[in-house]
Amino acid sequence: MTIDPRLSADARTLPLPENGLFLTDVWDGLGATPKTLSAKYFYDAAGSALFEKITVLPEYYPTRTELRILDERGPEIAAHLPEGAALVEFGSGSTVKLRRLLRHLPGLSAYVPVDVSAEFLHEQAEVLKGDFPDLPIEPVAADFTRPFALPSSLSGRPLAGFFPGSTIGNFEPAEAARLLDGFGRILGEGATLIVGVDLVKDRDVLEAAYDDAARVTAAFNLNLLHRINRELAGDIDLDSFMHRAVFNEAESRIEMHLVSRVAQTVHVAGRAFAFTQGESIHTENSCKYTIASFRALAARAGWSALDAWTDSEGLFSVHALRRMG
Repeated sequence: MTIDPRLSADARTLPLPENGLFLTDVWDGLGATPKTLSAKYFYDAAGSALFEKITVLPEYYPTRTELRILDERGPEIAAHLPEGAALVEFGSGSTVKLRRLLRHLPGLSAYVPVDVSAEFLHEQAEVLKGDFPDLPIEPVAADFTRPFALPSSLSGRPLAGFFPGSTIGNFEPAEAARLLDGFGRILGEGATLIVGVDLVKDRDVLEAAYDDAARVTAAFNLNLLHRINRELAGDIDLDSFMHRAVFNEAESRIEMHLVSRVAQTVHVAGRAFAFTQGESIHTENSCKYTIASFRALAARAGWSALDAWTDSEGLFSVHALRRMG
């Protein structure tokens, strides 16, 4: 691979990561003011496994609430997908939510899971093939935030998208609109998109969901630093950082941070980054919407609202959208 000219002479003797974009993003993020890291890098194999543990925590309501909506309103949701459609799941992760939807989609012609974590993606695809042997499954290892090609075998089939888990909330509204527009460009005019969207609610409920008593979310957040050490020749002391989650009411979002406990300097692939005591790395946002505010966002991105479903407590929502011409 090409050596990045910003590397010091000493750093050029270090093994460089296969994913040069990861290194560039980390350097840019840690060199910014304030410091940031992209949430998409949470999901290596360890991070994906930790997130699956988060989804069953008592404080973490989104997963169980979304599953209940898929169970109870599944036939209504499935009615918006055309017969013989191929379903593309963006950021597929585990297949728990997909399975709840599949039971209502006997006419599905193919399933295309898309995920940046190739190892976890293929593991999950193999398990799903064993349980649904008649369903063609074509995994695509790709970063769903960037353009990618669908398998050529889908040509001519009606397409639908599935984006559960309130992952849309990890993107600032302008970024979320660009992402939804990108999905529309991949799926094409007339496509259906099913999206899970977390709703605005009490601060205490929100903050507990992202800072659980068992500290699993803290481990998930800190794993990002462990990944930097492992893949990018970092020397970060994980014990010198702590997890923090707060609700930013003005921006209607939960923010996750990694806060430096001490003044320190860390190195990533030979480049130094100084921290003051209490300085943080902003690692994730989880934006919260109302039904109306999400529909307005989707409309700006070229999608019309078909329907929306919520639980009885109004904690979470699932939306069906149609790609406009």
